[in-house]
Amino acid sequence: MIGKVEKGYENLPSMNEPGCEAFIGDAFANPDGAVFCSGFFELFHSEPLVYEYTYDETKFVVEGEFVLTDMTSGQVVHARKGDVLFFPKGTTVKFETPDRALGFYAGHRSFAP
Repeated sequence: MIGKVEKGYENLPSMNEPGCEAFIGDAFANPDGAVFCSGFFELFHSEPLVYEYTYDETKFVVEGEFVLTDMTSGQVVHARKGDVLFFPKGTTVKFETPDRALGFYAGHRSFAP
């Protein structure tokens, strides 16, 4: 059966990080027991979000620009609309945006954020 979620990017729940306007919501959280999830991540200009990946994830930038800093290597990546990113398990990333950014993600995880 084909799953469908309409407008999965609207009304995302807050990540509840102090000073950070970050929102995330799974469109599909482990459908039919799959070790896979996908959904949307939205960030507004605010305090940075620092996130440690405990799973592999790929992200597609739908709108805006993310400024990403690998907290181990110091690498800085500017990801804009149309760019695709990969975050390997164990990576800690600082997320920032000059205005607003929206990304679609797919991750290999068996839990909801």
